[in-house]
Amino acid sequence: MIKWIDNIPFWVYIDVFYTHMIKLTTIIKHHMKYFLCAIIFLTTSISSIAQGKTDVTVKSINGIIDELLDQITIEKGEKMDTIAIRNLFHPSAIFTVADVTNAETVSLNDFLILLKDPYYEQGYLEKEIHKVVDQYNGIAQVFQTFYGKDSEGVEEKGINSYQLTYYGGRWWIVSLLWTIESKSAGIPVKYGGE
Repeated sequence: MIKWIDNIPFWVYIDVFYTHMIKLTTIIKHHMKYFLCAIIFLTTSISSIAQGKTDVTVKSINGIIDELLDQITIEKGEKMDTIAIRNLFHPSAIFTVADVTNAETVSLNDFLILLKDPYYEQGYLEKEIHKVVDQYNGIAQVFQTFYGKDSEGVEEKGINSYQLTYYGGRWWIVSLLWTIESKSAGIPVKYGGE
């Protein structure tokens, strides 16, 4: 509480208050500069590290395929990083799940919306069992046998078929087609089946 002293004009109090406010504002501005510099430095560093990781990841077929599996495998309560996943795919990429009776195809945007479903927040695991890569002149075809397990313990095996293209110094997934193994259609030995 301010103690008023007799015989001191009111404007003196205002002047002292104003002077202290200017000093306080100057101190805040001075420290804010350092705070903002630190934030900019950290943001740039993290972005550079992430960009470096992404650059290395998409430079090879194995790198981009492994990164996709890393991104879609999550623990309970986590959310899939759809920005990182989008970076692995060509903007016009398509996704098709198929078997002998049906095939359903969606766009990249629709696929990423599906990955935001709360079902996936309960946890999902997908890992590679076997892989066959064919590559020529900037195009590649990958047959990847996978094992998957959801949060309810449902396990399955299947084959992912990736089509990729190389341009702009990196690989892009342009199509992902997959099917699930069934009793009537087991995975062939040449793709890691039994």
